[in-house]
Amino acid sequence: MSESLVVCDVDEELVIKVEQFRLRKETDNAAIVMKIDEKKQLVILEEEHVDISLDDLRDIVPERQPRFIVYSYKYHHDDGRISYPLCFIFSSPVGCRPDQQMMYAGSKNKLVQTVGMSKVFEIRNTEDLTEEWLKEKLGIFG
Repeated sequence: MSESLVVCDVDEELVIKVEQFRLRKETDNAAIVMKIDEKKQLVILEEEHVDISLDDLRDIVPERQPRFIVYSYKYHHDDGRISYPLCFIFSSPVGCRPDQQMMYAGSKNKLVQTVGMSKVFEIRNTEDLTEEWLKEKLGIFG
């Protein structure tokens, strides 16, 4: 017996929030954490953080529940340049409810497309959410 894949809509206020986040002028690391309101089948804002390290973010992201994260990262390149890539991180931990896992997985692409993200990464264990991991992932973008 297979369940049909649920693709959730994206809250309009969240779309506006991400667009404002994309245009922010601050140069610190910042994050928007999103979750799915399962009753409404809607991706919504859970919390927003400014001046947050990946270590602090790792402590906030649930270990047993999926989350979507947009993270603005102050990236120091080897050649001395600094950039501020906007990263979409899908935290999909091992051990969460299968129906919840499917709902998040089914909604990820729609959310990524709706908010216009290109640097899209996935983690299966919140302990992997480290600066070293993110730098490795961003390395493929040059």
